[in-house]
Amino acid sequence: MADENIRNKAQAESTATAVWRGSLVDGKGEITESGSGAFGHLPVTWAARTTDANPEQTTPEELLAAAHAACYAMAFSHALAGAGSPADQLEVKATVGFDPKAGGGMEVSFSHLDVTGTVPGLDQAKFAELAHKGEAGCPVSNALRGNVQIILHANLA
Repeated sequence: MADENIRNKAQAESTATAVWRGSLVDGKGEITESGSGAFGHLPVTWAARTTDANPEQTTPEELLAAAHAACYAMAFSHALAGAGSPADQLEVKATVGFDPKAGGGMEVSFSHLDVTGTVPGLDQAKFAELAHKGEAGCPVSNALRGNVQIILHANLA
């Protein structure tokens, strides 16, 4: 019942569906659809998660990196605009680490956000300060925080 109460209070929900066939190592899967229809039919395999030998196949970590980069870009743009310095452009690259976990298994170990921005009238120190404020307000960062190391590098273009 508690889970339903949380869902009833959500302002918005996002969905995606994945289908997996076979074992972890030999199987394969696909992200078959997203609730928005913006993407679907994305192939996933275990090998894509652990080697670079599987082009055109995504991984949960790559999707997490995409989500973190997009979310952070929005949160940082909000922090900049709130400080009276809207960005002309922000480019955010997120790199997510996937590593062996102590005691066995695997884990997402870090998410490294590397942002470069064009913000007229702002110096590097203020840009970095607001970059950290944006990270603190990013919902994906807040979902990861305490479980995954978040690294932030911010540079003016």
